[in-house]
Amino acid sequence: MKTNKEIKDSKFSITILGISLHEILWYFTLFSIIGLLLETFYCYQTTGVIESRKGLVFGPFCPIYGIGATFLIILLNKYKEHPIKLFLYGVLLGSILEYFLSFALEAIYGTRFWDYSYLDYNLNGRISLIYSLFWGLLSIFLMRWLKPLVDKIIDRLTNKISLTIEIVVVAFLVFDTFATIYSISIYKTRAMDRYYNIPPKTYGKIETFINNNVFSDNYMKKTFPNLRFIDENGKEIFIKSIL
Repeated sequence: MKTNKEIKDSKFSITILGISLHEILWYFTLFSIIGLLLETFYCYQTTGVIESRKGLVFGPFCPIYGIGATFLIILLNKYKEHPIKLFLYGVLLGSILEYFLSFALEAIYGTRFWDYSYLDYNLNGRISLIYSLFWGLLSIFLMRWLKPLVDKIIDRLTNKISLTIEIVVVAFLVFDTFATIYSISIYKTRAMDRYYNIPPKTYGKIETFINNNVFSDNYMKKTFPNLRFIDENGKEIFIKSIL
């Protein structure tokens, strides 16, 4: 019978700065789920409303958290015993990540997911001083307390989940990503057509069925309630206010 270490070594054995692809997969997946729970709780506490904070169209994932946590774990792992370094590097790396993620998400989805223009000391509305400081505090909490707990979960998963299942998880996440890009593109197009009084586009039977049934306006509004676009006058328009 293989030991836990042997199982680990045989699964996604390629490493990045000492972190295996097996661990990276589960850091991304688990922190995407944890992030969704945190976002939902925060939304409820601040607005009194339970609202979707999903980042992918299927499944309970907020991938920004998964990407952010995995990125920090890989780069900060060697500083986990040094709280001051964790804080300082967390501020720097978290701000860089958030800034470029803002551009990447806008390029992929065609819309902005956050805007800090209303806060003092912000940079193009993409990052702000207060949230950069939060990145530092989050890095300490992540590396000193949260990561060890998640590592225990990953150890248990290592013994119970086969490589085949992990490949299926990866395939599903890839599919989910492309489905999200497609669905948001369709959703935004419908909204802009209505906003500018443009006749709706004609699609084939299969695309029409998917657009109207799988990615209907009601489903998309519930899944991505805060999606918006900038009109030709520079005004920010919430899609849910149009459809």
